[in-house]
Amino acid sequence: MLQSNTVAGPAAPILELNEPTATIFRQDAASKTSFTSIGIVLLCTVIGAAAQVLMRMGAVGIENSSLAGIVTNWPLMGGYACLAVNTGLLILALRDGQLSVLYPIIALTYVWVTILSPLFFGDLINGFNVAGVALIVLGVSFIGLGSRS
Repeated sequence: MLQSNTVAGPAAPILELNEPTATIFRQDAASKTSFTSIGIVLLCTVIGAAAQVLMRMGAVGIENSSLAGIVTNWPLMGGYACLAVNTGLLILALRDGQLSVLYPIIALTYVWVTILSPLFFGDLINGFNVAGVALIVLGVSFIGLGSRS
């Protein structure tokens, strides 16, 4: 439980933790993210991108917006199935890794979607798209490097 500290001053802590809570925080901070977890999350980015492409294909193909028309839209349902698999894999990855390291890797999904969109849908990519992808890759790289120090 968090308790306020009555000691004032610039060097004094604002909050203090009781021992069980402090132990939990120390264990989390000491744990390292496994390469297996990183690999699973990278796989999640590819599956997530496939889900987005399939859902877009399904959305374009919706002729009847009734429940039956949506449920029988195989690309749309395939996209949702990919999201379900993605979620299950992410749960497995998070068991052996730090959320602050693993979850930002999910941003790579944007990179794959940006690459796949012109191939499947003829979307145009401009300089801003390329710069955004470069910043995402750079940011994920920094997070990866920071997790190893």
